[in-house]
Amino acid sequence: MKKLLLSVVAVAGLVYGANAQTEKGKVILGGNVGFNSTKVETAAKSDVSFSVVPSVGYFVSNNFAIGTGVGYNYDKQVSENVLNQAFVVAPFGRYYVGLSDQFKFFGQLSVPMAFGNNKIVNNNGDTGAKVATTTSIGVNIAPGFAFFPTKRIGIEVSVNGLGYSNLNVKNEITGAEVSANSFGLEANTFAPKLGVQFHF
Repeated sequence: MKKLLLSVVAVAGLVYGANAQTEKGKVILGGNVGFNSTKVETAAKSDVSFSVVPSVGYFVSNNFAIGTGVGYNYDKQVSENVLNQAFVVAPFGRYYVGLSDQFKFFGQLSVPMAFGNNKIVNNNGDTGAKVATTTSIGVNIAPGFAFFPTKRIGIEVSVNGLGYSNLNVKNEITGAEVSANSFGLEANTFAPKLGVQFHF
């Protein structure tokens, strides 16, 4: 009987350990950081882009978190003679499903929004006047897997999944607006995203 009781306590401890990271009231911290540099032969300098979007979420119930990311995107395309800088807000909802003590599958619905402007860039990479205002709003559904080596750290692998976006560009001088819509499935398993989330 004593062995049976100890076994039940041990199993209960494993179940608690597996769910402790994603239970109601917990906080999740993470985000995205990206950098890319490409040299085009016809341009004097490289195209450079980077983004920093930290995020925070709160588990409103067991395994379900809501939150937002807030950050900045910088995309200087010398080869295209344009610089785009944007303020980014990306609210999200995320749901986890336990697969084992340390592995969980998750699905995330996010609404990324970027508000910025375009500036002229000459062939030497020098930035000129603002020529347009840009607004981008999208919806993305992304699946992924999380591995929890400890109760406070989740190592994640995900793909972009199903997405929609609307880009609006308003000319600064004429006031003319151009919109572009895109919709697609981007589940590229050859280019997954790797991330780390902290759970408190």
